[in-house]
Amino acid sequence: MPRPAEIADVLVAWFPDAARPLPWRAAEAGPWGVLVSEFMLQQTQVSRVEPRWREWMTRWPTPADLAAAPPAEAVRAWDRLGYPRRALWLHEAATEIVERHGGAVPRDLDALLALKGVGPYTARAVAAFAFGERHPVVDTNTRRVLARAVVGQGEPWPPAAARDLREMSAVLPDDPAAARVVNAAAMELGATVCTARAPRCDDCPIADLCAWRAAGYPAYEGPSKAKQAKFEGSDRQLRGMVMRELRASHRPIARDGLDGLTPDGARLDRILASLVADGLAAVESDGYRLP
Repeated sequence: MPRPAEIADVLVAWFPDAARPLPWRAAEAGPWGVLVSEFMLQQTQVSRVEPRWREWMTRWPTPADLAAAPPAEAVRAWDRLGYPRRALWLHEAATEIVERHGGAVPRDLDALLALKGVGPYTARAVAAFAFGERHPVVDTNTRRVLARAVVGQGEPWPPAAARDLREMSAVLPDDPAAARVVNAAAMELGATVCTARAPRCDDCPIADLCAWRAAGYPAYEGPSKAKQAKFEGSDRQLRGMVMRELRASHRPIARDGLDGLTPDGARLDRILASLVADGLAAVESDGYRLP
């Protein structure tokens, strides 16, 4: 069984040269840039997030800039990142930052958790990456690295916050600056080397410390992962199509102006009602518009 301190030392040495030059990792991104990136990266690929993040930060470089804009503009600028409620939540979080914290992103974990749309993972990520606080940060990539290198199995168990945080905490150095690097390095390793389908073990800096490799790469025998619902033809796809039309128009769109999206009128009405309920659309006498 590898010692966590050995893994941490290797990751600290490996990360500076291996890290992708992502803009939110730069010092000038600041806490607001980190917070925006964490909202955008939820269930969205880095390659899709990077250009949108740059546009967003150019347009709204501070929480006060975003809070002063109408929520509809946040949703429109979100474009096709998916899960557009994140845009509304980020707008509301910016408003809360202005009202409660004088326009500065708070560093306290509880204060971060109190912001709209900020859950335990996002709060720890912002505290760790923006402020250098020693908190374990565990995403999908980190869980896979821990499962292979520390536990010795090819895939992670289904998520369990207490266990995942405990395993990552054991790897983190006591020094907050080094812990910040290890958090980021574990994510980077899982995203670029220790990938789900084709891990590049020959290029892995901790290959000699990996419990899974030492055991001969045993097959994963744990619980099956839940399969993601098919996107094509789903309500989620239709919601996205409706949102695309609303983003493209600065005037309300009449109900019959959306009929071309699906022949199922009842389904369309259900989707429209769900968007209104989620705050992503507003209905007026002459049709539907962004909030």
